[in-house]
Amino acid sequence: MRTAIFLFLLLIALGYAARKGGGPERWMAAILLLMLLADQALHLIVPARYGAVDVGHFAIDIFGAAATGLLALVAHRFWPMAAAVLQILPLLAHFSRFVNLAMHPAAYMTMQVSASWLLPPLLVLATWRHQQRLRQSGSDPSWQRLSRRSNPTGPAR
Repeated sequence: MRTAIFLFLLLIALGYAARKGGGPERWMAAILLLMLLADQALHLIVPARYGAVDVGHFAIDIFGAAATGLLALVAHRFWPMAAAVLQILPLLAHFSRFVNLAMHPAAYMTMQVSASWLLPPLLVLATWRHQQRLRQSGSDPSWQRLSRRSNPTGPAR
């Protein structure tokens, strides 16, 4: 039942972000969708195991952390940094499991999964804030501007 509730919340967040979000919100939706599809494909091949380091989920979590970290670097938003931290927490679970093989499987599962519950509400809030900024100012830049000039007030000499 827990999984069904999470999937329902995630799909609502993904749909809202895809429809109403700016570039960063849509990219985060794509990242989460890819992770969801990879997770479902993994479970078709290998059942979830928490008695040892879960290599399949470790690979999915590395992708999620790297992709969200990159998004945090290029997005003109603050929330992707929080999302990147939430994506790093499962990596800490895998590392903890590797270091302490005697860890109870329920503790490993909780550490690996719990942070993901915060991602759908964060994405919904981020999309809602994007819509607010659009209504207030008519625009909301999606990406950081990278300048080649060292002096932002005048031409480079």
